[in-house]
Amino acid sequence: MTAVARLEGVGFVYPDGTRALAGVALELREGERVGIVGQNGSGKSTLVRQLNGLLRPTEGRVTLFGRDTAGVHVAELARTVGLAFQNPDRQIFAASVRSEVAFGARNLGRRGAELDRAVQAALEAVGLEGEAATNPYDLGYSRRKLLALASILAMETPVVVLDEPTTGQDARGVERIQRIVGSLGETGRTVITISHDMRFVAESFQRVIVMRAGRVILDGPPVTVFAAEHAGALASTFLEAPLAARLGERLGLGTTPSESALLDALAAR
Repeated sequence: MTAVARLEGVGFVYPDGTRALAGVALELREGERVGIVGQNGSGKSTLVRQLNGLLRPTEGRVTLFGRDTAGVHVAELARTVGLAFQNPDRQIFAASVRSEVAFGARNLGRRGAELDRAVQAALEAVGLEGEAATNPYDLGYSRRKLLALASILAMETPVVVLDEPTTGQDARGVERIQRIVGSLGETGRTVITISHDMRFVAESFQRVIVMRAGRVILDGPPVTVFAAEHAGALASTFLEAPLAARLGERLGLGTTPSESALLDALAAR
């Protein structure tokens, strides 16, 4: 697969002297679905903000599609990397749902029928097609999260970053986000999420990156990262494998068993 982004020895130190990243070396590929996990303060958000230029490495370098991001304006990087913030209220500002979703796509040059198509598709993807004229702050928190996601979807960037997308979502909302992640991957777009929801990560992403104290300590498919042999590494960053992975391993089904396989195995005991 084509390399979308490369981080080469990336370090980042905040102005107050806090080191958030140290020697991070990663390659993110086209169409890949990547989950980044770790305790609060492990460097996850700092890492993804290197991709869209909201933060710049103080050491090492970042390239997008082979182009060094140093000196590239944030507005230009936004054409490649769309980021849905953890807190939607830091992102939402327009007077209507439709205007909010259209804003980013319009800034990227979409107009007329092309803009209308992108906005409508994004609203339908998140289930807000009936709320186009609604003031965003008349929506509940979970739906504002979906609105922020729709605004990124409408931009149709090749890289989509979702910061804690399942926070505040019920089971139906999580399933909707899972479908969106899957469809983005199928169309060749790279999807990166930061999440504390280990089940969501295990079920929806092909690759899991575990961070601790600004460094990558595990990187691999869920079946490997959530295996029992890595329980200690996960625990060191206050995480544990999802329940299905732990049960599956004990029942001899591996760390990514289907729900039906788990139920069959439990019923047979």
